Amino acid sequence: MIVSASRRTDIPAFYTPWLMERLRRGFVDVRNPHNPSQISRVSLLPNDMQGLVLWSKDPSPLLPHLKELTAVGVPYYFQFTLTPYGTELEANLPDKSKLLNVMCSISSQLGKDSVVWRYDPIVLNEQWSMERHLRCFARMCRALAGAVDTCVISFVDLYAKNAAARRSGLLRPISPLEMETLAQGLAASAEACGIRLYACCEAVDLSRFSIFPSRCIDPARLERLGGRPMGSAGGTNQRPRCGCAPSVDIGAYDTCSHGCRYCYATQSSQAVSRNCARHDPQSSLLLGKLGSGETPVPIRTRSTNAVQLNFIDPGGVHD
Repeated sequence: MIVSASRRTDIPAFYTPWLMERLRRGFVDVRNPHNPSQISRVSLLPNDMQGLVLWSKDPSPLLPHLKELTAVGVPYYFQFTLTPYGTELEANLPDKSKLLNVMCSISSQLGKDSVVWRYDPIVLNEQWSMERHLRCFARMCRALAGAVDTCVISFVDLYAKNAAARRSGLLRPISPLEMETLAQGLAASAEACGIRLYACCEAVDLSRFSIFPSRCIDPARLERLGGRPMGSAGGTNQRPRCGCAPSVDIGAYDTCSHGCRYCYATQSSQAVSRNCARHDPQSSLLLGKLGSGETPVPIRTRSTNAVQLNFIDPGGVHD
C-alpha cells in the first residue's frame, strides 16, 4: 500500500516526532473521520509499504530526519506547497524565502524526483490579480529552476469550511476563461525554467497549454525512487478527475495550525487548538489514545483492502 501523510493535515510541519516514532514502531492507528468508532491499524513496515507521500507547506522539522527516513528503505517524496501569499491567506507560515530554501535543500539532498512543487490553490481577489500571480510565479520558477522539474497547480474550491473567507471577499469563484488565461501564462514561465506543469482535479481542459492532469500520489515516481516495480496498488476510490493511485491516509482533520483561509480540512482555529492539546507523540493515534475496548482492525496487505482508508478528500493539499 501507499501511505499518504497527509491530505488532512501537515504532518511534517507539526507532527514529525510522532511520524518518526510510528515509523520506528512499524504501525499507526487511524480513526475513520466519518465513523470515529472505526479504527484501522496501518502497517508501516517496509514489506507492507510500497511508498510514502509527504504533503507539507513547511517540512523543515523533518529535514534532520531525512537519513533515518531514507534508511527505512521505502521510497518517498514530498508534495511541497509553496505560494507567494502573505498572512491574509496563510496566517502562520514562515517567510516564503525560507521555505524556498527548504525546498532547494530537499532537492539537493534527495534529488529533484523527491520533491513536487505545488502552487495551489490559486486564489483571485482584489489583492491577488492574474497579473500579480504571473509575476510571482515567474520569479519563483526562476528561483527553483534546477531544483524542481514538476509543478502542480489548482484553482481554489469553495467549501462550507471556507465560507467566512468567501463572505469577506478573500475567496471568489474563478471562471473557466480566467483559469485558461492564467494557466497559459503560468505554463510559459514554467517551460522557460524547465519545469513541467500539471493540474490537480480541474474540470477545465488545459492540455492545449501542455498542462495535463496530475497524479499526485504517483506509483511511477515511487518506482523511479525505489528502483523497483510497484506492482498493483489496489482498487480506486477517488473523487472525480483525481488521477491519484489508491492510498491510506494517516492524518486527521482539524489538526493543522497554518491557518490558511481557503482550507477544506480545518473547521476553525478553536477546533485545531482543542485537537492539538490531545496530541501525544507516543500515541499510536494522531489524536488522543486508544480507549478501553477499542481494537484496531489491521490493514497490512497490498490488496484492494489497502484502499479502505482512502476516503474521498475534497482537495489536494494543506491547505
